[in-house]
Amino acid sequence: MRTYLDFEKPIAELESKVAELKTLASAERSVSIEEDIAKLENKAREALVETYSALTPWQKTQVARHPERPHFRHYIDALVKDFTPLSGDRFFAEDQAIIGGIGRFTGRSVMVIGHEKGSDTEGRIKHNFGMARPEGYRKAVRLMEMADHFAIPVISLVDTAGAYPGIGAEERGQAEAIARSTNCCLELGVPIVSVVIGEGGSGGAVAIATANRIYMLEHAIYTVASPEAAASILWRDSSRAVDAATNMKITAQDLLKLGVIDGIIPEPIGGAHRDGVEVVKATGEVVAEALAAFDALTPDQIRKDRREKFLAMGRPA
Repeated sequence: MRTYLDFEKPIAELESKVAELKTLASAERSVSIEEDIAKLENKAREALVETYSALTPWQKTQVARHPERPHFRHYIDALVKDFTPLSGDRFFAEDQAIIGGIGRFTGRSVMVIGHEKGSDTEGRIKHNFGMARPEGYRKAVRLMEMADHFAIPVISLVDTAGAYPGIGAEERGQAEAIARSTNCCLELGVPIVSVVIGEGGSGGAVAIATANRIYMLEHAIYTVASPEAAASILWRDSSRAVDAATNMKITAQDLLKLGVIDGIIPEPIGGAHRDGVEVVKATGEVVAEALAAFDALTPDQIRKDRREKFLAMGRPA
């Protein structure tokens, strides 16, 4: 059963009526209501197109957090062959919020690292809702350094509300782990291509997304802090998250204009959660093209490209 967001209620009602009529048509075979069904389906689709063509930043935030959006494992299963997960940070423990490993993507060896939120209650608890602890970022550093050693590119898939803010995480050096992971990204001599597939929250996202090329799905968000956290900081009122989202420039469209990201990957009408197969395929095509652009570059040229990209942010054109 599909999960509808608050602003999708009119669409939900129309699609519910369509489902009811289809059930009735199959039960009452003598009554022909095919024309009525077709009209309602067209009306529902028009409502879907109209709604998703004018989403507000807060509505995009809701779409980015939709539990049925494709997660890291969906991308791995569809795009990466012979994926071999590599676990542990070799310091403290394994962190399931960040998954990483080696596999083959479009015929080449790659290191893939990404946040996994989990698709059900058990999975969300196991993966800590995609919020990594220090050991998750130290694992990411270990895997990126391994990729650099063997000269294989890195793909990172970002989907986190932010790094885990718990006491234990802070005691084990959360800020230091994020900073080292970010620095490791900058130092690599192999290309890094990142895609924000849902939420890109704060340093928890930047730690594995300081990349040569950064893309976002059409309805993903990329933030310095979650809208709720920003509202608490600015107005001491988390209920003003809608105001924060509106003013923070967190959408893919805003960030492309600001030069923070390099491109937007279109989502199916109604969001990635309505057709995960299509959006995963489109993401794979964009990543493959981005990686191919670095095939002829030396490690020094790849580092220079990455550094210049970030140094150029905020500078006048």
